[in-house]
Amino acid sequence: MNTGRQSHTASTLANGSVLVAAGYYNGIITSAELYNPLTGTWTTTGSMSVARQYHIASMLANGSVLVTGGNAGGSINSAELYNPSTGNWTTTGNMNAARCFHTASILANGKVLATAGLLGSSTALNSAELYNPSTGTWIATGSMNTARYYHTATTLANGSILVAGGSSGSVSLNSAELYNPLAGTWTTTGSMNAARQYQTASILVNGLVLVTGGNSGATTVNSAELYNPLTGTWTTTGSMSVARYYHTASTLANGLVLVTGGYNSGGNYFNSAELYNPSTGTWTSTANMNAARESHTVSILTNGKVLVAGGGNSGPGELNSAELY
Repeated sequence: MNTGRQSHTASTLANGSVLVAAGYYNGIITSAELYNPLTGTWTTTGSMSVARQYHIASMLANGSVLVTGGNAGGSINSAELYNPSTGNWTTTGNMNAARCFHTASILANGKVLATAGLLGSSTALNSAELYNPSTGTWIATGSMNTARYYHTATTLANGSILVAGGSSGSVSLNSAELYNPLAGTWTTTGSMNAARQYQTASILVNGLVLVTGGNSGATTVNSAELYNPLTGTWTTTGSMSVARYYHTASTLANGLVLVTGGYNSGGNYFNSAELYNPSTGTWTSTANMNAARESHTVSILTNGKVLVAGGGNSGPGELNSAELY
């Protein structure tokens, strides 16, 4: 990349290019750039109007990219849209609440659900709101039962949104809840076996949700578990070979889940990667990345390859390197 960065976002555009936006490089930045899978090169594109990290990027049905919230020296409520046709950003309606470390999910009706997050330096939110791409405005929807940040949100086959884990500001959480888009309400569902924050959640081909790793208080975990939407319960599955958080997890075309990099509470950065096989419930190591990295992004390209970009480690700090799996 032209700029090293971590805590950024990466979005795969309709034309197959990957948009990387903002993040942190010797400070919070506004810059954005595009990866061209055909040439393997990066080009700069329009910068955002607001510098931000720990924000969320959502791919809208019209091909635009919606970026929400994040941290700019404090939580922010601003949102903006990237237009791939022009390479420019335009501001859109502000969220009702400033939030970072939140989640954003595309609903079946095209609206975007923003959930919870961190307000300021220590206040966990339980509020949720909906963005309407047609009007560029946000409206409040039902609040979650538990305030949280560092959580995950997964869209289930039935259109519901599963939110799991995270932090309440004082403890790691094992609770989970479901958002019903038709009713605009939340209901509790089965709790995870392990409390965790900074974990990943991946939807599998069989409809189950795989949650991996994370941090539970002062301990980094290597455990993984599966959520069954039909029963609302969690079951443990094979553990990763490495305990990690700030890692990534991607469901590949062959149904396997690729986990890359991360960090642990001992201060170690990882270049290791491993694959989860849903058929056996086991993990196998795969080739190491060329650089150890955490807070990086991973994008599945149209040719099936996996693009890893940026992140941070203890050596050079923010990385501008990218690699393909």
